[in-house]
Amino acid sequence: MLILAIMAAGVLIGYLWLPEKLKKANTWLQLGCTVALVFCMGVMLGRRENFLGELAQFGLWRLLLAVVPMGLSALAVWALTGLWEKRRGGKERE
Repeated sequence: MLILAIMAAGVLIGYLWLPEKLKKANTWLQLGCTVALVFCMGVMLGRRENFLGELAQFGLWRLLLAVVPMGLSALAVWALTGLWEKRRGGKERE
């Protein structure tokens, strides 16, 4: 719950108080923090002695439970982005 509250606070601060001139720098800062987070997670997993053995124990069903939602989420974002762009393009022509 604390993580969601921190995320909500960040969204509000970014939306309400972040000056327009800092938004591009904020975008790059977010990208850098995301890359650092993924890298650190990879290092933590890579240091586990039997990581590949543990990963193999999960099996195909759990792999599908991870991959299918990711694929469907990506598909939904792609479809909704297309709809959003069509709506924006239509309003600009009027």
